[in-house]
Amino acid sequence: MPALDGLQCDVAVIGGGPAGLAAAIALRLRGFRVALADAREPPIDKPCGEGILPPGVEALRKLGIMLGTGDGFSLRGIRFMERGRSVEASFPAARGVGLRRTRLHEMLVCRAAEVGVQFCWGTSVPDLSGLSNLQWIVGADGEGSRIRRACGLDSARLISHRFGFRRHYQLAPWTDFVEIHWGAGYQVYVTPVGPDEIGVALLTRNPHLRLDAALDELPSLSGRLQGAQVTSTEGGASTTTRRLRRVYRGHAVLVGDASGSVDAITGEGLSLGFLQSLSLAQALEAGDPAIYQASHRRQAKSPVNMARALLLLDRLPPLRRAVWRVFGMKPSLMDRVLTRYAEAETGPKAVLEESGY
Repeated sequence: MPALDGLQCDVAVIGGGPAGLAAAIALRLRGFRVALADAREPPIDKPCGEGILPPGVEALRKLGIMLGTGDGFSLRGIRFMERGRSVEASFPAARGVGLRRTRLHEMLVCRAAEVGVQFCWGTSVPDLSGLSNLQWIVGADGEGSRIRRACGLDSARLISHRFGFRRHYQLAPWTDFVEIHWGAGYQVYVTPVGPDEIGVALLTRNPHLRLDAALDELPSLSGRLQGAQVTSTEGGASTTTRRLRRVYRGHAVLVGDASGSVDAITGEGLSLGFLQSLSLAQALEAGDPAIYQASHRRQAKSPVNMARALLLLDRLPPLRRAVWRVFGMKPSLMDRVLTRYAEAETGPKAVLEESGY
């Protein structure tokens, strides 16, 4: 692979995860010459829930990635489960998709290559000194972003910090809902990712808790998994809710988790990164990253509020069970909550219209 500073480009994207690839694609579609660098080689995996909400599916379509019936598993909505009680709601207009992270990464890489993004896989960018001649530098290198630190953009408010662990099972999904099983200080997500595979992810404040121990306390779920073949090793990562004061300085801008993040309990991470990428490309085409700053703040508002609400329910079991009872008695109320969430500022219509797509 060529060195990043040896390529003819207008924009360097540092970080080749989903948000970085989406940003590279969106920028190419706006006419920029784009090079992308990552110290890793594809396909790049990361433990996550692997659900893409309807706004994210629509954003991918605008980037030229059409998720068809053979890609992943169509998701109808979200179901909360605890102590035999179950409440659920369907997405208001369109469906989401559960998709293996490695497959999603492969699709993004193929689309980026198709539109002419130049790749520098296996290339570390220790500092920005060799990139000063570029029009823009996009930091897409995750929660621990080195680009963010190098640009002096680390000033942030950390709202929550937890841990996630995930593995897969060869098992036909028993529902087209994402199931969230609530335990004592943790949640276990079940996301269908194909016709014969599911992803199971644990979210917890306890860094020592692992999936097997959590599943031991969820007999209805562990019973369904009994005897199923494990198709991936258990991987772990941190998950935070972090809001940055600024997401750009000079000609450097941040996108995805590098630009702030929401707890994985919201399921918004992937979709939010795709929507940010569309807004970023529109702002940089206009030559004004302040446009992106304003859009980024609006896009993050609803997911951050949702993360706060769900983490409050995590900390206060009596309140959580009271909410489940209310939702159980008035299912339309949960439908309205999910509709309001899905159609907030992160929703596809507002962002795509704002971004000129």
